[in-house]
Amino acid sequence: MIRVRKEAIQKEKIEPYFEKWDCLSKEIHAAHDERNGKKAKALMEQGIALFEELMVKTADTEEKELMVNEKYEGMPLNGMDRLLFIKARPGQYACFVQLDELFKEAKKRFARLRVQK
Repeated sequence: MIRVRKEAIQKEKIEPYFEKWDCLSKEIHAAHDERNGKKAKALMEQGIALFEELMVKTADTEEKELMVNEKYEGMPLNGMDRLLFIKARPGQYACFVQLDELFKEAKKRFARLRVQK
């Protein structure tokens, strides 16, 4: 398991990721409301990249990309399987909901890990 770095999970370091996701998620939701699948897919790909960057930046590893065969301490339960599902169908509304849940769960997980470490 790839552990998180304590200094990397401080609130002021990770909060910008969640703020970016909040803005992006509103745009994705609007794109789905408009039934604009291409726009939703493009925005979702940005969201996926943001989530992967968050996992990599907080991990205690030298790797620059998310390794799908590894377990990350900061990753929510079944997070990698869920992320692979999302990446396979980024234009679907169900995948947007799933990515939104991953961000929410990751935020809670990082808060718990801050207290523990």
